[in-house]
Amino acid sequence: MAKHPVPKKRTSKARRDSRRAHDALSAPNLTPCAQCKELKPAHVVCPHCGTYAGRQVLNLEA
Repeated sequence: MAKHPVPKKRTSKARRDSRRAHDALSAPNLTPCAQCKELKPAHVVCPHCGTYAGRQVLNLEA
């Protein structure tokens, strides 16, 4: 039977938490729409007015 590797020493809280320091989620980066000035994700069709790069892409009935 093959032996499985087992840690010899217990991982300290400081080492464990410093390893997890990069796991936090960041807030989405929102930019104002050029037409309606509502906040939207960059490089995405505006869900409020339906424009993208200065063109009307979606027909949204307000």
